[in-house]
Amino acid sequence: MFDEFFTRAHELLEKGIPFATALVVRAENPTSGKPGDKAIVTADGVMHGWIGGSCAQPTVIEESLKALADGEPRLIRLSTEPAGPLRDGLIELPMTCFSGGTLEIYIEPHRPLPRLLIVGSLPVARSLARLGQVMNYRVVLADPEGAGAGAETLADVILTDLAELADHIDPLTYVIVASHGNYDEIALETTLRSPAAYVGLVASQKRAESVREYLLSAGVSEAEIGRLKAPAGLDIQARRGDEIALSIMAEIVQRRRLTEQLDGTWLASLTGRQAPAQTTAIDPVCGMTVVVETAQYKTAYQSEMVYFCAAGCKQRFAAEPERYRVKAPAGGNSIDLSDMMLG
Repeated sequence: MFDEFFTRAHELLEKGIPFATALVVRAENPTSGKPGDKAIVTADGVMHGWIGGSCAQPTVIEESLKALADGEPRLIRLSTEPAGPLRDGLIELPMTCFSGGTLEIYIEPHRPLPRLLIVGSLPVARSLARLGQVMNYRVVLADPEGAGAGAETLADVILTDLAELADHIDPLTYVIVASHGNYDEIALETTLRSPAAYVGLVASQKRAESVREYLLSAGVSEAEIGRLKAPAGLDIQARRGDEIALSIMAEIVQRRRLTEQLDGTWLASLTGRQAPAQTTAIDPVCGMTVVVETAQYKTAYQSEMVYFCAAGCKQRFAAEPERYRVKAPAGGNSIDLSDMMLG
C-alpha cells in the first residue's frame, strides 16, 4: 500500500493532474481506519487507498474536493460524539454509522504548478523566465529563431515551432508575448483562443492598438481580443527590461490570486474527465448520505429502491423496515422513501 500510494502520487504529479491526499493522524476505536492509513482522491471524486470504511469515505471525498477547489489543506474530525471545545483549525463533521469511533484525517490538495509561457527572446522575456523559476512556475520559452544561448537553464521546455503552443496551454497557463513584433500576431491568434488564464503583450500602447486591429481583421472575436492585456504589466513606472518583467509578474500574481478559486470545469480540463452528475439518497437507518450510482448496498421496498452506506444498515432495515420509515412531524403523514432522494 505504501509503495502504491507514493507511486500513484508521483504519476499524478508528473502528469499535472490535481489530487488530494488524505492521511489518518488519529483514531479512537471502534473504527477500521488506523493512524497512517492514507488515500488519494482525484478530481473526479475517485478514492485510491484506504482511510476507513464506508462511514468515512464519502465525507473524506467531499472534503478533498473542497480542498482541491480552494487550495487549502484541512484537518477534519469524524465522530459520532461531540468533541467539546475544538482545537484551532480542526473541522468537526458527523460520522453517523452505528459502529461509532473517531477519526482525525489530514487532507492536503496537490494542484499542478502554474505554467509561464513566454513567446520571444527579448531581455524582458529572459528576466521573466528567471522570475518564473524563482516563483516555482513551469517555464516554457517559445521562439522560432531559438531562445538564445543559455536558454536551457531558464526553461523547463523550449519550443521552436509556434504550432506547438496550444499543446502547452491549460487553465493554469500565463502567456506573455514579447517577440518585438516578429510574430506577436501569430502567437496571439493561438493563445487568445486558448484556455490560458492570462495573455499579455509586451508593446507600446500604439503598437498594442495596431495588433488588436489586425487580430480583429484576422477573425479573432472581440471577446477573445478583450482578454489581451496590452501593454502587459502593472503600472509601476518600469523602464528597464527587468523592471518591466517585475511589473508583468506582479500582474500575473494579482490575476492568479483573484481567480484561483477552481471549479468543476477547470478540474475537468486538467483531468480529461468530468465528474459525473450524482444522485444521492439518505440511508434510512443511520441518516448518512449515499451516492446512488455507486451504492453497493441497496434493496427494493414497497416498489422503491432504498440505499445504504454499509451492510450493517441494510441488515437492520431488512429486519425492521417499518421502524426506519421516516415520519413527518406530529399531525403529518409518513414520508415515502422516494422523497428522500436528493438530486
